[in-house]
Amino acid sequence: MEGDYPALKSNAEAFIGDVEGRSAGNLRRYASTALGQAREALRALGYYSPLIDWRIEQGDSDSTARLILSITPGEPVLVKSRVVEIRGAAASDDRFTSNLPAQPAEGDILNHGQYANLRDTIQTRARRRGYFDGTFVTRTLEVDPATRSATITLIYESGERYRLGEVTFEDGHWFELGLLEQFVTFEPGIPYHADEVARLNRDLQNSGYFSGVDIDASPSSAEEGVIPVRVELTRREARSVSAGVGFSTDVGPRFRGNWREHWINPMGHKRGAETELSVPRQNLSTWYELPLDPPMTDLIRLTAGYQREDIENVESELLTFGQQWQHQLDNGWLQVLSLRWEGERFNIGNDEKGTSKLLLPGAGYSKIHADSPLDPSRGYRVQFDVTGSHRAALSDVDILHVNALVKGLFTFADRHRFLGRVQAGAVATNRFADVPPSLRFFAGGDQSVRGYGYETLSPENDNGVPVGGRFLMVGSGEYQYQFADKWRAAVFVDHGNAINDLNDPLATGAGIGIRWISPVGPLRLDIAKGLDREFGGDWRIHFSMGPEL
Repeated sequence: MEGDYPALKSNAEAFIGDVEGRSAGNLRRYASTALGQAREALRALGYYSPLIDWRIEQGDSDSTARLILSITPGEPVLVKSRVVEIRGAAASDDRFTSNLPAQPAEGDILNHGQYANLRDTIQTRARRRGYFDGTFVTRTLEVDPATRSATITLIYESGERYRLGEVTFEDGHWFELGLLEQFVTFEPGIPYHADEVARLNRDLQNSGYFSGVDIDASPSSAEEGVIPVRVELTRREARSVSAGVGFSTDVGPRFRGNWREHWINPMGHKRGAETELSVPRQNLSTWYELPLDPPMTDLIRLTAGYQREDIENVESELLTFGQQWQHQLDNGWLQVLSLRWEGERFNIGNDEKGTSKLLLPGAGYSKIHADSPLDPSRGYRVQFDVTGSHRAALSDVDILHVNALVKGLFTFADRHRFLGRVQAGAVATNRFADVPPSLRFFAGGDQSVRGYGYETLSPENDNGVPVGGRFLMVGSGEYQYQFADKWRAAVFVDHGNAINDLNDPLATGAGIGIRWISPVGPLRLDIAKGLDREFGGDWRIHFSMGPEL
């Protein structure tokens, strides 16, 4: 390619493709075909008058001959005028007419791919937004190679926009009709949009009730512009069981088991049980769930559980019974109001032994925004939880417990990722010695301050045993560079501690790591150095897995 035209060269190579194993004679006969393909490739990018020479370059043997094309692109065709006009009902539909592709614009070099994209965007929007009778009155691209000019004219007559009608559920689904109707988020008669139908399909699929969802909203069945929506559902098997093994440096190897009953009755109630077994922690929990309106986000969950922990000389046995009401607010925040009873027996280094009985009302608010659930490239997570107890309400001690978490992720130029994390917590009480370990704060470990042992950062008693703190302050900054497909290198700094006084010193850890993007989310292997030896800082290996947010 004569001159600096990498796009033209690449397009010509793509049109011609690989030609291997041909003799010199075969290449001479193929030359006219290759020249035609090269001219077509250049016309696609607006160069209609190239000069192309060809020659055969003989190798060491007849089978290694090469066909060489020498191309001088010439002057390109420029867009002289562009007329794009939307007529009919869509002309007043801002979401249809706004942000149409700006290229090819007047004065641009003609690009047939950009023209096709503009044309196809108009047709795709028409189908998505319900203009099923729409058609191009004029759809022309006129090219005059002699004057090196092109004229684009696209005039689209949309017709009237169709509307969505009543949603009907075919017989055989078994569930109460009232439950299914709560999955429908649109009113009959609203203007058609493919996203409304897709959302209904997605919500029914994600409900866990069905193995098959078939939605018929074909415009061919419309009457006077109204499309009836018919839904056929196939109920899934009632029960499922799953098990898995994992490993993290915080708790070592662990086993998880899950039993779930996806539907119990036609009202859509669910129940299940979960267990996690590792050397320092064992737990078993059960739950019963009642869907609310809308069932995609709102529910009531009744829970019961038992947990035993033995971590860094802190032993505890915890029994809980509770209830949660989950509701998604109009602004996108998820609200969880809860009431739980906890009975805990604990032993801290054989120095503090006790039992506690607490009735804990609580509220939690969270919001997560990410462009991918497993491996997002950007997004954030905000979570705030507050619980409390009072001696006048079936509790041994007055407690106000607050915990907040903020995470952020940003990707620059596809390969450079920046992660930030800030966590803060506090517990107010009239007698801290009666606060059980499950409500005290500890820091250190894979998800906290790396370079220190799991939950080893906290105030200590006279025997050097971590007993938990009144406050938690942790911050983290991490940079990742993607050096290969599904592989990233990372450097990070963590800073924080669990403390009794806000003026107490914090611990710092820093290190490097490797990330592998597995089908179930990133696997993280870090080598960290705790920079404060008075807090037990040392070289440590940390391994964990799961989404970044």
